[in-house]
Amino acid sequence: MSVLNLSSIHLLLLFSSLSGVDGYFGHFEMRCRFSSEDPQDIEYLLQVYGNKKLLGQYNSTTEKCTVYTQWMKNFTETACKGPAFLAERREEMKKYCSSNVPVVYGYLLDKAVEPYIRLRPVEPFSTRHPAMLVCSAYDFYPKPIRVTWLRDGQEVTSNVTSTEELVNGDWTYQIHSHLEYTPTPGERITCMVEHFSLTEPKLYDWDPSLPGPERNKMVIGACGLLLGVVFIAAGLIYYRKKSTGEETPAILCQNNQILFKSKFEM
Repeated sequence: MSVLNLSSIHLLLLFSSLSGVDGYFGHFEMRCRFSSEDPQDIEYLLQVYGNKKLLGQYNSTTEKCTVYTQWMKNFTETACKGPAFLAERREEMKKYCSSNVPVVYGYLLDKAVEPYIRLRPVEPFSTRHPAMLVCSAYDFYPKPIRVTWLRDGQEVTSNVTSTEELVNGDWTYQIHSHLEYTPTPGERITCMVEHFSLTEPKLYDWDPSLPGPERNKMVIGACGLLLGVVFIAAGLIYYRKKSTGEETPAILCQNNQILFKSKFEM
């Protein structure tokens, strides 16, 4: 079973205009929120908007209405009460959510793509901390994802900035989370990723040692420098040995080592 504890997936079922008078427009939305196909895990919301502002909503979990304006409070004092109102909302939940969520969940499970994670150091945004890490999740689907930083197993909430889920131009997404910090010897910094495609959260520990590609570049550079020195020395050796008739040794750079090979007679 795939899990998505971070946030529910939303299924917008219905959009209906209410009115448009003197520049004031209203509409209501029916939403299903879920993180699995279990009927007990489905939440139904009936939301009322005015000029794109949420005025109030009914929540199936609490079976109560929450209002955000005095006008809606006056309206819902009678509209959100009584067995008839609750019976209608339960029927809507059964009709729109319970019957559609398993289909949508199965589709998402079939199309889900696991994110590719890259953890790397970058230049800090400010001078408050000397170091910064970025944890990037690439090419995942569906959109909801959670990227969390842990320091020695404890969640970090300060000095963390994240982008929104960014569209790749196809049907997949990417997101980037930054952590500014002051390194401490022996600490363990972890990027934790939660997504619909994962059966459990995945942990990516930061290795403070030099990243592999950069280490390889340094090794290759050092090997090239040593070869230059060796070739100069070899030229001098060749010049001296030529006059005595001795064979010049072969020089190899292999497995981060400088090797000298030469034949000799027993």
